[in-house]
Amino acid sequence: MKVLVTGGAGYIGSHTVKELLKEGYEVIIFDNFSTGKRELLVGGSLIEGDLMDKDSIKDAFRSGDIQAVLHFASLIQVGESYADPRKYYTHNLTSSLNLLDALLEAKVKAFIFSSSAAVYGIPLQIPIPENHPLNPVNPYGQTKAFVENILEDYERAYGLKFISLRYFNAAGADPDGLLGEMHEPETHLIPNILLFLLGEKKGFDLYGTDFPTEDGTAVRDYIHVTDLAKAHVLALHKLLESSRSEFINLGTNKGYSVQEIIKKIEKITGQRVEYKEKPKRKGDVPVLLSSKVKAEKILGWTLSHSDIETIIQTAWNWHQKTLNK
Repeated sequence: MKVLVTGGAGYIGSHTVKELLKEGYEVIIFDNFSTGKRELLVGGSLIEGDLMDKDSIKDAFRSGDIQAVLHFASLIQVGESYADPRKYYTHNLTSSLNLLDALLEAKVKAFIFSSSAAVYGIPLQIPIPENHPLNPVNPYGQTKAFVENILEDYERAYGLKFISLRYFNAAGADPDGLLGEMHEPETHLIPNILLFLLGEKKGFDLYGTDFPTEDGTAVRDYIHVTDLAKAHVLALHKLLESSRSEFINLGTNKGYSVQEIIKKIEKITGQRVEYKEKPKRKGDVPVLLSSKVKAEKILGWTLSHSDIETIIQTAWNWHQKTLNK
């Protein structure tokens, strides 16, 4: 079966491409390399194009009998979305609409969407279930929620079937050492600390020490990127088998505070993490944890790499390897 993966040269997209290839799918990667990296291409065929260009994506569908689409390509920086909301609304919504138009024209009926826990906003209950109200507090989260609304309308009007996967904190790197995180700029906690320890960053800032948590720092749900990638393959199997649209959280239902992450990193690397305390950022919530009940029940999903030690160790291996090239 032939599948199209937008943003397949990105962090989560590349790990998912690897899992799709292992399962025997014929993968076409569509990427403009604005943030994707050629070093993260592990197989499949490549179409270099831009989702903001309607003709570019329509040409990709003319390349063959594509039966499903996995959509990862988007802008993802929460802070930047506050500073430049126009950029996020224009890019994330237009690119998704262009892709959906091309998909409908090609009569493709299966769509896996890369969504986010940011659609929930400030949680009213912990862990967060999928029926939690959507109330995003930043433009990035708004764009993900808008696309989810569009998908529901497209299902009703055009018969498009989808599974929207709402990620919590993706982390770690491919256990085989082929893939890992290469964001520019890097905004995620674990790689920022590791890159600081490796001398690639001048300092590490800890945002918020007065949250109502046990140690005063924010608690987050970290999920290994390989487990995340495997969930996409399971979601694709499920969608093709049942043709039933779903919204599904991807998280572990277990949280670690920033201070706990620092201590785990110090233990694994043998280095001390120095940091500067800064005020909490706008929109930061004390605790963000995902219910994983639905993912387990609907997808048959199990976690194999998401213990925090494996997450940190694989990320540490990856960053050491890439810096030693």
